[in-house]
Amino acid sequence: MSAIPPKNKTLVPIIIIAGLFFIFGFVTWINGALIPFMKTINELTDAESYLVASASYISFVVMALPASSIINSIGYKKGMSLGLIVMAIGALVFIPAANARTYWVFLFAIFIQGAGMTLLQTASNPYITILGPIESAAKRIAIMGIANKVAGALGSVIFGAILLSGIDDLKNKLVTVEAAEKASLLDTMANSVVTPYIVMAIVLFTLGVFIRKAPLPDVEAEPLTASSSDEKIKTSIFQFPHLWLGVLALFVYVGVEVVAGDTIIAYGISLDIPVEKAKFFTLFTLMAMVATYALGVVLIPKYISQTFALKASAILGILLSFCIVFTTGFTSVLLLAALGIANALVWPAIWPLALTGLGKFTKTASALLIMAISGGAIIPPIYGALVDYKKQEFISNGINEVLATADAASFGYWILLPCYLIIFYYAFWGHRVGLQSS
Repeated sequence: MSAIPPKNKTLVPIIIIAGLFFIFGFVTWINGALIPFMKTINELTDAESYLVASASYISFVVMALPASSIINSIGYKKGMSLGLIVMAIGALVFIPAANARTYWVFLFAIFIQGAGMTLLQTASNPYITILGPIESAAKRIAIMGIANKVAGALGSVIFGAILLSGIDDLKNKLVTVEAAEKASLLDTMANSVVTPYIVMAIVLFTLGVFIRKAPLPDVEAEPLTASSSDEKIKTSIFQFPHLWLGVLALFVYVGVEVVAGDTIIAYGISLDIPVEKAKFFTLFTLMAMVATYALGVVLIPKYISQTFALKASAILGILLSFCIVFTTGFTSVLLLAALGIANALVWPAIWPLALTGLGKFTKTASALLIMAISGGAIIPPIYGALVDYKKQEFISNGINEVLATADAASFGYWILLPCYLIIFYYAFWGHRVGLQSS
């Protein structure tokens, strides 16, 4: 196995991997605009609309272990290249989906893109973790996070402008027009995704070819902190409870990150905030994350530890969760966006903590951690189901639909609290389970 490269040899690989994080950040965070867009053109309920997030993130369950096998067979560089090409294919599937205005075809396209992102994530996360000392892994991953979330901010703004422009006027028209004209208006709106996704496919195919020639050293995951005696004792991945607790913590973390980023536009709209303003709300969340990532780069590990960053994030997430459900209007939107501060350093901190002492099991453990990204597929639809359930309850109790929609959307954010409590447990105790005697 290759040793960790000298510091002066890691700059170019870090820049290249940051570029990959930029790409799947851009693709991932356009979901915030896609959700209200899909809800309108396919006339969906809240729960149905959040299947956009599910289709993207469930691919990490289905594809993580196959992706790990693929990368073991063809290497990191070819795996990343293949991931980009698969994402490009997914972008092209948006064309027949738009032409047919069929929701399951859109979801299939998003799933294919998610499969490509799974390949990228499965290769790039452990790769960047082992490019330097484990104590500073959170700093390197925070740099990746900055690239990811800056791209997400750009994606949400660009696609928000493309997909959501004029959506308020369209909704008003749909209430009054005949069925044939209604179908024509929805078809026209659906076709607005064709050009941007063709451009996306071209860019992804081009980058897929480029990455094959990129100067990435052939570095493999090596044992992190496990001693030789530990490796002799440990015979199964199931003998690392701190890893499995880390998978659970990462699962709920991705769920709350997606809820914070992907529901905020729809939440703003439910509060009767004009779409022209609400379409920028995902940007608020992502910029809060970028600012906190930047702090992480400066502070970790020189001033604070990865563990301290995780503890502080969990506590802030719990406090903000209570504040969101007990406030209203634009204040609650800002508090929801502030979850970006609570979320930013969770992913960078959990990875090195969960991989501590894994030794020869590191690659399998990395695939399991990637599978935890499926939290983004499960928790947002639960939020949507809570909103739908509470909305019907409010309406049946005589509350008008507009107020019921806003109150139900706020109520749904109770889903955040148990998730942050799990992260809280992992930060204070869970990451040490099974390692105390090591």
